[in-house]
Amino acid sequence: MFSTPAFAQTAGASASSGAFIAQVAPLVLIFAVFYFLLIRPQQKRMKDQKAKIDAVKKGDQVITGGGLVGKVVRVDEFYVDVELAAGMKVKAVKSTLTDVLDPMSAKPAND
Repeated sequence: MFSTPAFAQTAGASASSGAFIAQVAPLVLIFAVFYFLLIRPQQKRMKDQKAKIDAVKKGDQVITGGGLVGKVVRVDEFYVDVELAAGMKVKAVKSTLTDVLDPMSAKPAND
């Protein structure tokens, strides 16, 4: 019938730590779901696109950030020269290229 003050304090401490875990567990679960469904796939896509853009070479068909389609005629460390039409070349920043088209499925942009 009588409880000591020390016993009451330890029982209250364990109950509050259990409540804390019950409050934090849903947040951890939500973060894990966001990480595996949103963050990780986005990082993988960004890594794949960076590798694709870094591997651009002369003769590749590319799409620029503005939506222009052309053929790469010169590649530099930071820039690429893209031929949009016969005799019409533009210099683009390499990191603004959005895609490198597959040569088998893409029709030439200069036709």
